[in-house]
Amino acid sequence: MKLDVRGEICPFPMMKTVEALKDLPPGEVLEVLTDHPPALLTIPRQTERLGFRIHVEDVGPSEWVLTIWK
Repeated sequence: MKLDVRGEICPFPMMKTVEALKDLPPGEVLEVLTDHPPALLTIPRQTERLGFRIHVEDVGPSEWVLTIWK
């Protein structure tokens, strides 16, 4: 599942990520594309609290993909 939150500012990237995780089927991965640097702190912090693992990858100038799984 992919979620594109580019152009959005806090708290919306984190809120939309948490909402998408509620619908994530077991065994699936959520990829979140963001261009908002504060989301690199808020999304990992919240997803880890919910018991998910996360990997952050720099994919371009001011763009990141956060891969989240259980």
